[in-house]
Amino acid sequence: MNQKIRVLIIDDSAVMRQLLTDILASDPEIEVVGTAADPIIARDKIKALNPHVLTLDIEMPRMDGLVFLRNLMRLRPMPVVMCSSLTQHGADVTLDALSLGAIDFVAKPAVDTVHGIKEAAREIISKVKGAAGAKTRAAKPSGTPEIEQRFDTDVVLPKRTAPTHFQTTDQIIAIGASTGGTEAIKEVLIRLPADVPGIVITQHIPKAFSGPFAARLNAICQLNVCEARDGQAILAGHAYVAPGDDHLLVVRDGAHYRCKLSSAPAVNRHRPSVDVLFRSVAQSAGRNSVGVILTGMGRDGAEGMREMRDAGAPTLAQDENTSVVWGMPGAAWEIGAAQALHPLHQMAAAIVRVMKERTDAMPKARAG
Repeated sequence: MNQKIRVLIIDDSAVMRQLLTDILASDPEIEVVGTAADPIIARDKIKALNPHVLTLDIEMPRMDGLVFLRNLMRLRPMPVVMCSSLTQHGADVTLDALSLGAIDFVAKPAVDTVHGIKEAAREIISKVKGAAGAKTRAAKPSGTPEIEQRFDTDVVLPKRTAPTHFQTTDQIIAIGASTGGTEAIKEVLIRLPADVPGIVITQHIPKAFSGPFAARLNAICQLNVCEARDGQAILAGHAYVAPGDDHLLVVRDGAHYRCKLSSAPAVNRHRPSVDVLFRSVAQSAGRNSVGVILTGMGRDGAEGMREMRDAGAPTLAQDENTSVVWGMPGAAWEIGAAQALHPLHQMAAAIVRVMKERTDAMPKARAG
């Protein structure tokens, strides 16, 4: 049975409620079953209408969106997509919402023109569909919608055969994620020791959010975490998060590595793209790297991870059971790009283990 995705829109703006209704109702697989101007009204409508997905504004009268979300996840967990403003405050509150259990978020366009929100229609529809298929404690996944591919990685970095040996022992860890990734990345990084090799991270996230996301990680991890800058040296014990509107690449600088930022076109409809990061790591670090792909919608990162594996790098993917959406890690596993699957809580230990195995093997390789 192909049941439509039932959506309840919660927003105190009548204009925004109507615009979101028009956008979501334009997709034949979605049915907007109702709207609510505040969480108090929403509570009754959830009971009466039994929606599959909520879109939730953050700042509303009578009850704050975060308070409502916290109660909802405790009493009746269900997929929620947050509607957030692209501001520092909006970023901070949205990251709080994701930590409370929201599946994803969309940037709230300016409400003064219909054109502004119409441009975001594809993303809004895609994220609502993704939320309907995502895991909460009370929902079963119903498949992962595909993200239309517009450009491949060649528009940023042409493919070439990656060398498998380098005159360096420096190692690097590359992590990619999307839907559910802000929490997944946090769970990995807080378990890594302070002396771990340099880490480069691509998370699908807006420009206004990547800096606050990096700052949050820096505050809770043993590692030094920052938003990546062009030309920045990649150091052990440090992690570098791709800015929200730039591809992050790794380039060699003698026996070491540096970050390179690129404003080239979006790849797999994303900038930053995980495929771009992974290809650059395959070409610059080869077997001296580890590739990790975590929860996310779509297929971004699968082909790049296969290039890392072909270059001799160990490649790890989050397992289906612990992924919010098993799109990206599932695609990497499906094409043979990922060598092993691990639950999220075991991923940090797996990274440390494979890097130690690679380090221990280096003297033997030279002796042979």
